Amino acid sequence: MEIKGCLFDLDGVIVDTAKYHYIAWRQLAQKLGFDFTEKDNERLKGVSRMASLEILLEVGGIKGKSEEEKQAMAAEKNANYVDLISKMTPEEVLPGATDFLKELRKNGIKISLGSASKNAMTILTRLGLVELFDAIIDGTKVSKAKPDPEVFLKGAEALGLKPEECVVFEDAAAGLEAAINGGMRCVGIGSPDVLHRANMVVNGLHEMNVEKLNTIK
Repeated sequence: MEIKGCLFDLDGVIVDTAKYHYIAWRQLAQKLGFDFTEKDNERLKGVSRMASLEILLEVGGIKGKSEEEKQAMAAEKNANYVDLISKMTPEEVLPGATDFLKELRKNGIKISLGSASKNAMTILTRLGLVELFDAIIDGTKVSKAKPDPEVFLKGAEALGLKPEECVVFEDAAAGLEAAINGGMRCVGIGSPDVLHRANMVVNGLHEMNVEKLNTIK
């Protein structure tokens, strides 16, 4: 089946915002009176905001917080994060991403974002990439988390394409599972050990071009 559309996860594929999540969680921890290290932060990868907060409170030995207090803490963390990403610049786009997106457009291949982030529009605007996407499906438009394929199925639908006409670019195992569950081919960005179920694995979008894309079976 000819590839007519490409669907991209945001974080770890087009830009690396993980450092800003870490800084925002660390700011909250410091306010609560303890240090939150990069090693601690490893436990938060792929974890929801509220579940991440529970881990952070466990690290700090903080107990007995009400649900209302926890919601306020999570909101504060997100405000810290939004403040940080609102200062991002186009120089923070990962190597090769902009060139590959432009090459896809030049070759008539449609492009959608498929990200759980509710801040995706803010990030893409800061990076100057909004106009390169035909559709943006983010956390404001989906209710089910990966590995549920909702975000990618909605992306294909928004592009007017069938799932089998699309290729997903993902850096996380759950994202690859979402692509597979949606009946799409996928390219893993990162380690072949983690992303072994992908049709192809590369280190980054700097290793991609349309010719290579069309070799995916």
